[in-house]
Amino acid sequence: MAQAFIELGLFAGKSLILVFFIIIVLIAFFILLAKSKGKQRGKLTIKNLNHHYEETKQTLLLEILNKKQFKQFLKETKAHEKEKHKSELISKNIYVLNFHGDIKASAVTALSEEITAILNVAKPEDEVVLRLESPGGVVHGYGLAAAQLLRLRDKNIALTIAIDKVAASGGYMMAAVANRIIAAPFAIIGSIGVILQLPNFNRLLKDNHIDFEQHTAGNFKRTVTIFGENTEEGRAKLQEELEKIHQQFKDLILKYRPQLNIEEVATGEHWLGESALKLNLVDHIQTSDDYLLSNSHHAKLFEITYEVKKPLLARLTGNAASFRDSLLYRFAR
Repeated sequence: MAQAFIELGLFAGKSLILVFFIIIVLIAFFILLAKSKGKQRGKLTIKNLNHHYEETKQTLLLEILNKKQFKQFLKETKAHEKEKHKSELISKNIYVLNFHGDIKASAVTALSEEITAILNVAKPEDEVVLRLESPGGVVHGYGLAAAQLLRLRDKNIALTIAIDKVAASGGYMMAAVANRIIAAPFAIIGSIGVILQLPNFNRLLKDNHIDFEQHTAGNFKRTVTIFGENTEEGRAKLQEELEKIHQQFKDLILKYRPQLNIEEVATGEHWLGESALKLNLVDHIQTSDDYLLSNSHHAKLFEITYEVKKPLLARLTGNAASFRDSLLYRFAR
């Protein structure tokens, strides 16, 4: 009997330890949750690309040249730098930004901070180079991204957009507001159109004798629906809305690139760099690397990045709103 009581006591003790451990885990979870809801602060980082180019050059020459030749190279480089600063050959700063677009144009938050930082220090002779990569996405997101770039033009700061891979649809709308667009030979350019696509499960619900109710105030509060039965009137209204958005898209592009035959290029099609040049969608065929390297001889290049470190919980759980946003109006790709 005594042995049974001892075993029962040990079991109860283990159970209490387990319960205590679970409570600690839950408390830690809720602390992380509370922190993840707090304000996420970002950090602005600046990289001197002139120094980067010089470092890579020296690293390569260190292997190629013998010690005497390398020592002479360093001596000549130092003298050249001193002479360059004396003669004021470096006349401007070039601020380099990167925009990697997703469906929601979520990089627009960082872009806003980066442009704000530049506008606080930029001189009229300075330039901003944006390396843009985006297949397009939601209308409001890319509309805001284009508006952020227009802040530079409003302050008469030259804006060059470099497209190495793709700037389609909303991505091209961003590019169109630049003073100059350069593109790699096989970059994908264009796709000036609008699309909305969504499934409809109405027949499936009917086959399974499931009713769906939707109540609205306003004839066109909802034009088409995923679960209800869509009407020709609703479809026609939706098409009208898409056409209006497309027209605004075309108007914005034509305002900043009047040399375009907008009806020829606003068909939703896309072109590779060389063909895009012939259509005036871009101004020059060149990679961003080549453009920056060629400018590094007479300008100071600073790559600016605004980064927000996400809380642990946010990194683990991801963003549940992605599916919802993917059903919003999207620029055609």
